[in-house]
Amino acid sequence: MELTYPLIAVIGTLATSFIVSLFLPGIERKFIHARIQQRVGPPITSPGIMAPIKFFFKQTINPESPMPKLYNALPLISLIIIIILLLVLIPQMYFLGALTSIIAVIGLLKVEEIMYMFMGSLSKSVLSVRMPFPDRAKGAAHPNTPRTFFEELSSLRAFRLIAFGSFPIYIALFVAVAMTGSIYLTDIVAYQQANGPILFTLSGVLGAIVFFIGYMILLNEYPFAILKGKPDVVEGPYLEYAAKYRAYVYITRGFLMFTLATLFATLFLGIAPNILNPNFIITLIVALI
Repeated sequence: MELTYPLIAVIGTLATSFIVSLFLPGIERKFIHARIQQRVGPPITSPGIMAPIKFFFKQTINPESPMPKLYNALPLISLIIIIILLLVLIPQMYFLGALTSIIAVIGLLKVEEIMYMFMGSLSKSVLSVRMPFPDRAKGAAHPNTPRTFFEELSSLRAFRLIAFGSFPIYIALFVAVAMTGSIYLTDIVAYQQANGPILFTLSGVLGAIVFFIGYMILLNEYPFAILKGKPDVVEGPYLEYAAKYRAYVYITRGFLMFTLATLFATLFLGIAPNILNPNFIITLIVALI
């Protein structure tokens, strides 16, 4: 019986989070993007549920990559990293000690960001490989001109994201550390349960604003689109992902949206994700907002 409650809490929280995350991209597309563009928008089930299902039934292609298996595995690795990040936020996992600290959270987010750089570095798409390049011909004026690939641009953008683009969200994370005097999630949650949410302080308000900016950057949303510009013709590091691997990309983005919202609720409201806690409804509301 001692293990029953924690298991139900962890598994139930993960399952509920996954289900809710499937709707978040559709809600974003329909009620934010579509309204800004003054159009109806897709059904809320389209981007996060129907699109991945469709891709799972598509034919898999072999990417033009020096390490195709690793390249195809990267979206799934990213999804696993985000799942681990959500796991360390669940109170029943706080016994892991240092793994449930702000430092660990930052480390997991950084690893997730690095995946995009690997995606860009390992992809050599047909748009680049098979592109006519006359100066490679015998007798050309510049036979040694180096060739570049579309994905290399996205790899450089991913490096910018790692180097300074995601810096705002890490500043916001340390607002909770500064106010509670601890890097451990259990102490941060306990402090707010005793003294009230950090969000309702001046530092908390400023931290929340900075967190939101960092949130937009990590999700590559305007006006902070660093990883891949919205008007880009190509898909950046995702260009050669097809079938189930493209589905993992869609699922990962929705799950990242929910996990970042959960992180905000934990650090600024003192509400850790726990399906057995009635306050979990507040976490869901934060995710939907």
